[in-house]
Amino acid sequence: MNLSSLSRRRVLWALPGSAALMSSPSFAQSGPIKIGGTLPLTGGNASIGKVAQATAQIWADDINKRGGLLGRKVELVIYDDQTNPTLVPGLYTKLLDVDKVDLLAGTGTNLVAPAMPLLIERKRLIVANLALAVNDPFNYDKYFQIMPYGPNGKDELARGFFEIAAKLNPKPKTVALVGADAEFANNALEGARDHAKRLGFRVVYDKSYPPNQVDFLSVVRAIAATKPDLVFVGSYVADTSGLVRAAAEVKLKCTMFGGAMVGLQVAALKQQLSGVINGVVNYELYLPEPTMQFQGTRELINRYRAVASAQGLDQLGFYVPPTTFAQLQVLEQAVTATKSLQDEVLADYLRKNSFKTVMGDIRFGARGEWAEPRILMTQFQKVNGKELGQFDQPGTQVILYPEKFKSGQLAAPFPLGG
Repeated sequence: MNLSSLSRRRVLWALPGSAALMSSPSFAQSGPIKIGGTLPLTGGNASIGKVAQATAQIWADDINKRGGLLGRKVELVIYDDQTNPTLVPGLYTKLLDVDKVDLLAGTGTNLVAPAMPLLIERKRLIVANLALAVNDPFNYDKYFQIMPYGPNGKDELARGFFEIAAKLNPKPKTVALVGADAEFANNALEGARDHAKRLGFRVVYDKSYPPNQVDFLSVVRAIAATKPDLVFVGSYVADTSGLVRAAAEVKLKCTMFGGAMVGLQVAALKQQLSGVINGVVNYELYLPEPTMQFQGTRELINRYRAVASAQGLDQLGFYVPPTTFAQLQVLEQAVTATKSLQDEVLADYLRKNSFKTVMGDIRFGARGEWAEPRILMTQFQKVNGKELGQFDQPGTQVILYPEKFKSGQLAAPFPLGG
């Protein structure tokens, strides 16, 4: 892809009619502070990318209404990476060399990892989101990550699933592991293998499928043939849908099914699958259960929903908006406190301080991950039809793990009522 075609994919995160464009506070005359990155605005993860874009604009509107950062207007610059990791290094090069962005914010495991060698070479700071264990091979001191994996990300995404299973009576004995052959799923499955070994579950199936796989009946039939007690899945939006539907068609039976399935967090897939997802155990970052209330979160979700309705985006906003808003809140607080845009200064502040966000209080630890993990393991239990309002009601999707946020008990076996 040449430079001119990259230029056509540059998007300013200032939407027509937004407050950022309509209001006119008095800004300093030193030019805007540019925050740049890539998002999957097309391709397989476009639903996530577009939600992140809309949420970032809410944050930018707020900042610019208050006079900007350091008295300067904030300009959010993004390139569409098309959910294609091979485009990422070139796009970040352009952000740094042509757009001269001041700060970097990236999203997605597969779409942040390819940028890391360049960022390390240039000694640039990045605050990432939804990126699993990206910094594990690098241990780069200017990388920080908002999704609450904690210092051992590969282990934490799978931990809750296996901890729940280990406490069942009778204890399950066998597990099948399956996932896409891509960065996020591979990392999740690596953690699942560690927990299976640690807790004494025998692995009876352990295979990956190509990221472009479309037929999952053969995959699920192969899993069913091993008669596993547990089925742990690492998947993306399209394959999550395919695997859940295939499990229903094959009438797969087990004690627990799910784990690290991307897509079940958003409204469209919840609506499409409806009651088929009852019984699925899966990770989440935030749910409107009584045990999980943080300052500003509900207000953000309500504001996001107003935008989402007009733009045809995810109508719930539980998954991407809180983490995206927190990602930018962290940058905002670090810049405001240090009165600096220098990567070294900001990185030092991020390592040493805690931050109040719509995801709760965040403090960074090893490799720029949360010092304390907080990946939720949840279960769909009372999904009935396609009405989205049910997902605002406690008990539709309960939190099983960790204990601090637990709001319900595991219902088994899978499928519920099957």
